[in-house]
Amino acid sequence: MNAPRIQPVKGMNDVLPTEIARWQWLELVAREILSAHAYDEMRVPIVEQTDLFKRAIGELTDVVEKEMYSFEDKGGERLTLRPEATAGMVRAMISNGMLRGARHKVWCTGPMFRHERPQKGRFRQFHQIDVEAVGFAGPDIDAELIALSASFWRRLGIDRVRLQINSLGSPESRFAYREVVTRYFRQHHAKLDVDSQRRLEGNPLRILDSKNPEMQAIIAGAPLLLEHLDQESRQHFADLRSLLDSLGITYEVNPYLVRGLDYYSRTVFEWITDVLGAQDAVCSGGRYDGLITQLGGETTPAIGFAMGVERAVALIEQAGSAPVAQTSDVYFVAQGEASTRVAMRVADELRRKSPRRRVELNLGGGNLKVQFRRADRSGAPLALVLGEDELGRGVVQLKPLRGGTGEPAEVKIEQAVSAVDHWLMVYSSKNS
Repeated sequence: MNAPRIQPVKGMNDVLPTEIARWQWLELVAREILSAHAYDEMRVPIVEQTDLFKRAIGELTDVVEKEMYSFEDKGGERLTLRPEATAGMVRAMISNGMLRGARHKVWCTGPMFRHERPQKGRFRQFHQIDVEAVGFAGPDIDAELIALSASFWRRLGIDRVRLQINSLGSPESRFAYREVVTRYFRQHHAKLDVDSQRRLEGNPLRILDSKNPEMQAIIAGAPLLLEHLDQESRQHFADLRSLLDSLGITYEVNPYLVRGLDYYSRTVFEWITDVLGAQDAVCSGGRYDGLITQLGGETTPAIGFAMGVERAVALIEQAGSAPVAQTSDVYFVAQGEASTRVAMRVADELRRKSPRRRVELNLGGGNLKVQFRRADRSGAPLALVLGEDELGRGVVQLKPLRGGTGEPAEVKIEQAVSAVDHWLMVYSSKNS
């Protein structure tokens, strides 16, 4: 009797070889764009002190109150699987003495964890590309980050997204606005849903971000944060809009965009889509000038954004813009132990000469019919055939596998590498 199968953890998904091409393409495009804008990669732990996220994100946020994977380790420390990347990246810069008046443009990618109800576009383990610019105070860096994010969509062939922006003002102006909006929602307390009633005393600005259709009429009547900004924040936002206009970036001002994390100030933005259902945000960010001080560092302005990898991959799939899954360039058919030993040596030489070349060697035996079936499934345009007869004559056969790629030919084994190079070059030029 077979043992029972172990199922994956709910909301934590496998990425299979048939899906990975879209992920790899997104990651390649991200690296190229970020390098072109002079952003450097850094890597931080997926586990941090729980207090880091309480101080950074805010104890009254949904993330900290309900969604974090927290535990006590064997040493008695309270630790948390990171629910987002910004806090950890800021902690790393403080811990490693990277600030002290310096400026940094950095990014990272990897898994995040939130205990949410799994649904389309929302998982308990999800991945993000996180981009941060630290030490820059003006609206020009805000514009660069937004323009950088816009370039992702262009390169990925995604057009079903649109940009929304807002300003949260300074902490002081936001505190004053909080009093105003709290009075407004208290007057409508009986009409608030359960989540909004809970947020009213602790984090009333989050009510503005509610997706509940029954709340929209009440939210539409609320005082606007943009009407309560301090003068400096008004100018910052006006300058940002002017820069976006000059770059030809289309945007909507959404006065109800407040973002779910407490550390944001001034500029906030989101790229949203209409093809992923309720989870419409695919890239979100904003300025967090006070966060570094909250975490024990010197006062330092900063801004960043996070792109949801699973959601971006879903948009790539919807757009049909990803390259096809990688196929082999050469499949080596070998018959017999002696032929297999020689084939392994030739295959290794092929890979060493061209490290990006995908050379697949038949392993595990099989007659010629079975091996050619495997070769066909590999997608390779060319098979190298080395049977006992070929080995005895010191030759290897080049056998084209796709229509219009020529006739079979034989070459000396020691000439196989150069012959394959020439064949693939001609094949590439004909099919480019």
